[in-house]
Amino acid sequence: MSDYAKDAWRKYLIQLQAHPLRTKAITAGVLAGCSDAIAQKIAGVKKIQFRRLLLLMLYGLCYGGPFAHYFHKLMDALFKGKKDNTTVAKKVLLEQLTSSPWNNFLFMSYYGLVVEGRPWKLVKHKVGKDFSTIQFTAWKFWPIVGWINYQYVPLQFRVLFGSFIASCWSIFLNLKARSAVIKNA
Repeated sequence: MSDYAKDAWRKYLIQLQAHPLRTKAITAGVLAGCSDAIAQKIAGVKKIQFRRLLLLMLYGLCYGGPFAHYFHKLMDALFKGKKDNTTVAKKVLLEQLTSSPWNNFLFMSYYGLVVEGRPWKLVKHKVGKDFSTIQFTAWKFWPIVGWINYQYVPLQFRVLFGSFIASCWSIFLNLKARSAVIKNA
């Protein structure tokens, strides 16, 4: 690892220790922006839509990072920091039955209402049409991520790990959620 990367990582860890919520929120926002830029390019958008990118960064900053920060603290408190296989399985199951559907619903709603500016009636229809496909796909992917996160990742790095993986997941959600109008941009 280069000296620059080592120094950046050291500074990140200092910020994570001193300001965990802020650091996790900023990290989630930056990763959400990066994943959107990638999703836009994959979708064939000729010119990056900065309004969309900034709104998704705002989502990561104001919701994604803070929600994950408090959710992981809650899970650790509920299960008293245990990492045995039974406890990890319970954590993954609880996460998949609660936060997974909620986060997918909220993201799809935010994307339609705020990012695309659609009326609630159209967003409600799109969510109703696509939610089950997205959620079932999530249940094929996220339990593995959750297991790794709860079993091997220290509490202070769980949001970073989850945010990084979520940036990849968000590319999928962005591509699934975007309207036909995006193709013409």
